[in-house]
Amino acid sequence: MGNLQDFWNHYKGAIIGVIVAILILITRLYNLIVAIILLVVGALVGNYIQQNKEYVKDKIKGFIDRM
Repeated sequence: MGNLQDFWNHYKGAIIGVIVAILILITRLYNLIVAIILLVVGALVGNYIQQNKEYVKDKIKGFIDRM
């Protein structure tokens, strides 16, 4: 009995993570999670470009000139 409790205490986070991952895969929530991540990344990139217009413009011009 002590071994089982030691095992649980040592690997509790991994076991819970695997159970959550299985539930996400079964319910196909990963599609929603990926969509939310893409929306957040798109918003962050758009905000960065808006805040650093001149720097981004110069980098894009340099990249196009090299091509």
